[in-house]
Amino acid sequence: MEQQGKKIKLTLTRSISGRLKKQERTVQALGLKKIGESKIFTDGAAIRGMINVVSHMVTVEAAE
Repeated sequence: MEQQGKKIKLTLTRSISGRLKKQERTVQALGLKKIGESKIFTDGAAIRGMINVVSHMVTVEAAE
């Protein structure tokens, strides 16, 4: 049986307006468009790296 990865929920809490291009592109790659919008991801190294780039603009929670 396959083991499911841990899920995390990302919520955009700050605007991408006036941010560095790298940060804007990272938020877009995560699929977040509006403040307050949330997405659920499988926790992994790639997602954690993206979170590190925009950690001041998103909140991270454990998803069930």
